[in-house]
Amino acid sequence: MPGRAPRQRPTMADVARRAGVSVSTVSHVLNKTRPVAAATARGVLEAVAETGYVPDPVARALESTGYGTIGLAMSALSNPYFSSVVHGIDRHASAAGYSLVLADTRDERDTELKAVGELLRRRVSAVLLAPSGDGAQALSYADRVDVPVVVIDRFVPADVDQVAVDNAEPTASLVDHLASIGHSRIAMITGREGISTTDERRDGYRAGLRRNGIGHDPAYEAGGDSSEEGATAAVRGLLALPEPPTALVVGNNRMTIGAMRALRDAGLRVPADMALVSFDDFEWADLFHPRLTAIAQPALSIGEQAVSMALSRIAAPSLPPRRISINPAFVHRESCGCPAPRPG
Repeated sequence: MPGRAPRQRPTMADVARRAGVSVSTVSHVLNKTRPVAAATARGVLEAVAETGYVPDPVARALESTGYGTIGLAMSALSNPYFSSVVHGIDRHASAAGYSLVLADTRDERDTELKAVGELLRRRVSAVLLAPSGDGAQALSYADRVDVPVVVIDRFVPADVDQVAVDNAEPTASLVDHLASIGHSRIAMITGREGISTTDERRDGYRAGLRRNGIGHDPAYEAGGDSSEEGATAAVRGLLALPEPPTALVVGNNRMTIGAMRALRDAGLRVPADMALVSFDDFEWADLFHPRLTAIAQPALSIGEQAVSMALSRIAAPSLPPRRISINPAFVHRESCGCPAPRPG
């Protein structure tokens, strides 16, 4: 990045040689002009990332206007939490004179690589990335073409700017709270595997059990795949156990909806029959009945912080990599089943 000598831009032929295919096959993959076998397309996309090749149909137009853009590669743009992050990013970028270009990664490596490639093709000034895993290929691609990257929402083992919330200790605090009101059979609905937030929240759940003297039962960890449908199936499995849990910690807000649906279908009431707490708050969580006890991430602040980091990196490329961890808030409502506060 800083101090790097100018180099010749890679060509489509370089990509073809790297992938072991014809130039026309590379063209079909990038321009979607003909179906290509999935394995071949994956090899082409990996070769694109490894060489740093950027297709150029819109580059000159963008360079001539000088209009700054920030690219955002993120999954599940319909998720209420991510929607708030996007709002914070867009508001802060717009105030700085930048437009925002969105690309949905679907939390899949190949789609993520393609999404980042599309953003680089548009000559964005910086990329904000919520990585599907370690994000290594996408980060390498951006580095090869000297575009700043800020990793958001999930920390990765890479020397790039990163901003996200602490996940482990807040999740442990949810377990602490449930244990403090008498629960010992506490289960967790975990998110999609391979994502750092899933691992960190699971670690926090286990830490909370340990420090409250509660044994860890693997049967009480149910994968919800970060989806409503996955969480619904996970809760049904937990309820079928010989000793079902009496309390649930749900790993994100989309899974909370699925968990509540499964409890409703089973004829169970929250919190009378099952205490429920969630990592991720909703803008409308206090309208639930009962109102949802949750960990609230400062989504707007995360988005604004990410843009600030990107803008400072654009202005000063030689800055050392920065990592900012933001503490979320514990929002105590009623779904945990706490006794109502006494009047006065």
